[in-house]
Amino acid sequence: MNDGSGNLTVSVIIVSWNAKDYLAKCLDSLAANPGRHALEVIVVDNDSSDGSPELVQERYPTTRLIRSGANLGFAKANNIGLAASRGDVLMLVNSDVEVLPGCIDGLVEHLRSDRSLGMVGPRIIGGDGLLQRSCRSFPTLWNMLCRALGLDSVLGRYKLFSGYSMRYWSQLDTRHVDILTGCFWAVTREAYEDVGGLDEGFFIYGEDMDWCKRFWLKGRKLTFLSTTQAIHYGGGSSRNAPIRFFLEKQKADLQYWRKHHSALQAFGYLVISIVHMMLRIVGYSLRQLVGGDVSSYRYKVRRSIECLKLLSRAVREQITPRQTADRGGHS
Repeated sequence: MNDGSGNLTVSVIIVSWNAKDYLAKCLDSLAANPGRHALEVIVVDNDSSDGSPELVQERYPTTRLIRSGANLGFAKANNIGLAASRGDVLMLVNSDVEVLPGCIDGLVEHLRSDRSLGMVGPRIIGGDGLLQRSCRSFPTLWNMLCRALGLDSVLGRYKLFSGYSMRYWSQLDTRHVDILTGCFWAVTREAYEDVGGLDEGFFIYGEDMDWCKRFWLKGRKLTFLSTTQAIHYGGGSSRNAPIRFFLEKQKADLQYWRKHHSALQAFGYLVISIVHMMLRIVGYSLRQLVGGDVSSYRYKVRRSIECLKLLSRAVREQITPRQTADRGGHS
């Protein structure tokens, strides 16, 4: 739809969970930089207890507030916002993102320039002013192994060893990419209706890889637009429970592998991930011995141990049914 003057309506959907200060900064940036198109802002609050919904009601009366009534996760809450939206262009923006001048118009105009495009994302800058790598390749056993062994850090300038984070590329130019991380997406309504919403089987994390994969499977291209920028402070919700969110990310990655890869490939990913966590535990333990930020290293060891437990359970779950079947076959 449009606003009656021929301008496209842009629907901005923001999912928030206990990120009041970040949410205010995000909404303020939208008010300051709405662009030339009619803007509809929808906040889906995942049962925050920090006063976020009250803030929206009191300070942003033109913003549509949807109270989910529970913490439904990122995918399901975004789907609620998408279903309620009316725009021709749909933007899914994290609550800890600040939209910069020209960003919305740039994304909209780029989407309109090529009907084969389904999704566009801006260049992402962190709160420290440094580039955040917001594009990735689809995960493969090889690039996950490069990450586990640290080859992407040591030899990242070479594409072969750069890993799924594409460290060989400066992200200073516009190009098609496999995955745009989910902190800021702009999609056409046509593409959304073709591909469908986010997979609600992903509670948090992983839904970005899955959605991007499904866009490509439908022939909808994804583009990183280097001429537009937004600030992503990071951790607006996840810092409320850091270890839990780290484990949720690992669960989501495994879920993605099981959905889009064979059982054998998923098992290979599990083995590589276990090696990765074991190397992390050893490395961070050694760093504790030589000094530095000991409390930080201790936390990272504990986080990696919890993740290793999760991965070990996943291996047992994948092997046990096969063993049971084998025993049954010999009875």
